[in-house]
Amino acid sequence: MPRIKIDLPIHPIGIAIIPIRISDINYGNHVGNDAIVSILHDARMQWLRQHNYTEINFAGTGLIMSDLAIEFKQESFYGDMITVTIFCGEIGRVSFELYYQLSVLRDNKHIILANAKTGLVCYDYKNKKTVPIPEKAIEILQIAEI
Repeated sequence: MPRIKIDLPIHPIGIAIIPIRISDINYGNHVGNDAIVSILHDARMQWLRQHNYTEINFAGTGLIMSDLAIEFKQESFYGDMITVTIFCGEIGRVSFELYYQLSVLRDNKHIILANAKTGLVCYDYKNKKTVPIPEKAIEILQIAEI
């Protein structure tokens, strides 16, 4: 079975810094795969907050995750300060892709820990249906900030 390969877009749209907590560590003494999903969520929330949005109010609509893929590359450990660089991929009528590169500076070396992708859909939680991406939201998806 071939491994997942995630190709990152060129222009980042944001950065988040996530400290590794002891509760993120599994029995192998490194960050567990479930914690990586939480780190991605935290990074996305930080990015949204930088633009005064949340997952419930993304320029007037909600967000719901439609898919997730992670390409693990290296271990992460308690005390690491993970830099999560966020990129935007394809933007559709009601959905878009966010990509993430998780990295750490350890012993003066830049180490890539994982690449990930999430599919996000704009969603009206009250009416339980998808809605178009608001123009204000498209603006922040297309801004290269780094």
